Amino acid sequence: MRRPFAAAAAGLVLVAGAGAAACSSSTSPPQHAPSSTAPAPADSNPPGDIPDTQVYVPWSPPGGGFTLKVPEGWARTTQGPATVFTDKFNSVRVERVHATTAPTVNSVRAKDIPAIRAASTHFSLVKVVDVQRRAGRAVLAEYRVDSAPNQVTGKRVALDVQRYVFYKPHKGEAVLTLSGGVGADNVDPWRTVTDSFRWS
Repeated sequence: MRRPFAAAAAGLVLVAGAGAAACSSSTSPPQHAPSSTAPAPADSNPPGDIPDTQVYVPWSPPGGGFTLKVPEGWARTTQGPATVFTDKFNSVRVERVHATTAPTVNSVRAKDIPAIRAASTHFSLVKVVDVQRRAGRAVLAEYRVDSAPNQVTGKRVALDVQRYVFYKPHKGEAVLTLSGGVGADNVDPWRTVTDSFRWS
């Protein structure tokens, strides 16, 4: 069974970097970050709280299979098999993955986490646990990584990440990866998104 976890992690940090670049002034020409073997330091307290007034709209991937609610008005991009919704330092990444057996805490720790760690900067695992959502059981991995460097300043943003793996026989896995700047209060928005997930 092959899972594109490294691509998922790489996509995550690239999206965050693109979001940070979008917030930079358009009047300044892009500059390359100084070449160095050490990555640029991450900003410790970037903005990113999702407002309580945020509206969520239903979304399904091409070909269907499941639905969930995503924040209305966020930029949508396609990264290979994944669809990513972004706003500033926040992102929701959704991907369908072929699988024939249900994920477990041990399988995520043994297979998924090493691939994500290898593709990330300053990776720090918080926990891997089983959780219940309205659609049923999911395996949740919480960790912290740095974003890709800002295209203008070269600075990185420290991100808190929640990665949920849902599974259904004959449908495989649906992987939801939610990220935001460290310190952002996105507990309720992330719960809204993950509780909205439904197989179809």
